[in-house]
Amino acid sequence: MPEATDTGYLSIGEVLGLLLEEFPDVTISKIRFLESQGLIAPERTPSGYRKFYDADIELLRTILREQREHYLPLRVIKDRLDSGELDPTGDLSAPHPRPADLDGDPTPVAAEVPSASVAAHPAARRGSSGHQPAEPEPTDDHTPVVPQLLPGVLLDRGELCAMTGVSATELAQLEEFGIVAPRGRGPEALFQDEAVETARIAVELLRSGIDARHLRGWRTAAEREALLYEQLITPRLRQRNPEARAEALDQLRRLDALGAKLRDAMMRAALRHHFES
Repeated sequence: MPEATDTGYLSIGEVLGLLLEEFPDVTISKIRFLESQGLIAPERTPSGYRKFYDADIELLRTILREQREHYLPLRVIKDRLDSGELDPTGDLSAPHPRPADLDGDPTPVAAEVPSASVAAHPAARRGSSGHQPAEPEPTDDHTPVVPQLLPGVLLDRGELCAMTGVSATELAQLEEFGIVAPRGRGPEALFQDEAVETARIAVELLRSGIDARHLRGWRTAAEREALLYEQLITPRLRQRNPEARAEALDQLRRLDALGAKLRDAMMRAALRHHFES
């Protein structure tokens, strides 16, 4: 399990272990993304590995709580940190005392998070072995990372573009044809976590030669499929019985998974002659 080293700092993987109990959706990519946006600035070893000290970890906790509890865009959180309105060293950053805190020991403790839980977390795996190294990405490693957004967090246009690599022009095209739909309009428009994955995939199709207007076919097919599933589960959802609602949601998950498998199988069948020839 993660423990502080003799130098007093932790690696990014060990920090993940500290955060998982309170923030089960946090990922290593998310931590890297917060760094790329200037919200955290961990020191580096000569070989490029990140070094997280107590102050860095408390700052991370503050940022993640603000996102989870107040749904604030990152730029707003950064402004509040810069102005001192948010103080990671105050009571806001430690509502759940840890055993070490009660003894006055500032060293981060992660005894309550088993190492197996960290290794099993999808953010902690690299490759098929599931092994979590001390630091997955030194400075000279240019392996692309896929940042993940915590559920409920909203991004503005600039943050969405920075997180997905989509240009402002490409995002405008995706909005025009309803591929990515924000909350609100104009400069105040905000995007949910689904927009991150949608924009990332859609821009790859754009750059592969598919026009934005052609992406409406995917949107229309998804809407029709969703409507069909909703018709099947609505009778159960209308019941006041919590068990009936739970069964309806389970059925919806099964339908969604089966639909994805069917689309994949039908696409392979449609393109088989190209690969076999």
